[in-house]
Amino acid sequence: MKRGPSLFNLVSIGLGLAFLYVPIFVLIAYSFNASRLVTVWGGVSPRWYVALFEDPRLMEAIWVTVRVGAISSTLATVLGVFAAIALVRARRFPGRTALAGGLYATLVMPEVILGRSLLLLFVSLGLPRGFWTGTLAHAALTLAYATVVVRARLQTFDGQLEEAAKDLGCPAWKAFMLVTLPVIAPAVAAAWVLAFTLSLDDLVIASFTSGPGATTLPMRLYSAVRLGVDPKINAVSTLLIATVAVGVMIVGALQSRQPRVRVRGCGRGGPMSGSDPTRRTPDHPGPAPYRRR
Repeated sequence: MKRGPSLFNLVSIGLGLAFLYVPIFVLIAYSFNASRLVTVWGGVSPRWYVALFEDPRLMEAIWVTVRVGAISSTLATVLGVFAAIALVRARRFPGRTALAGGLYATLVMPEVILGRSLLLLFVSLGLPRGFWTGTLAHAALTLAYATVVVRARLQTFDGQLEEAAKDLGCPAWKAFMLVTLPVIAPAVAAAWVLAFTLSLDDLVIASFTSGPGATTLPMRLYSAVRLGVDPKINAVSTLLIATVAVGVMIVGALQSRQPRVRVRGCGRGGPMSGSDPTRRTPDHPGPAPYRRR
């Protein structure tokens, strides 16, 4: 006989969720506070959102943050896909251990050390601190996270799908683009959203590697908080929460969809479409047994 969760478990879960989400709900509620004092409720008003969009410094910081996050997360995701393919499919090659160790070291390395190391690298190369140094630093920070997400999906990918496309005449690159990539697309999207979120949140590495004219939103908010809590900070934080929530919902919707593989015009086998490219037809008896190399 199955027993339901105990009272202790329910209370523990409730306290844990309250500890995580009650401060967020309070922040969202006070972003609509009409009073300038963040500890006094003065009614519901969107005045701080209006003030936010009228503040040129905050808007510039938001624009810089979005550009840095979009470019760095895209770069990290593309490189993460290639790194994941190398680690999963190329079982043995010179430098594999060094590649894996170098990637995963950033997961446990303190950001202060990573930021200082990147700063010394840019100085030794003669690169002035600015927008692109901050973007490259964020890409280096988020590369390992993107690799972990994509690698986890590739490890469960059925290699017979690609083998079927190759048996139909597809070259390796086309089989990857038309078969593998659509199947792992939800993981790639999740890696991009994770990298973008980490870039939005980063303060330490941006402080080391960004220069004049490339002040990100966390740097701007940190400077503002030291002078006092501005209600516009609540509005900015609420918009960030909404952005991340929308991204998570989009990734969830992509992951819930059943991937459908379509391979057309690959040569001797003719068009192949459907969710199972390993099916047998009179013209094509099926792929050879897949063996990991």
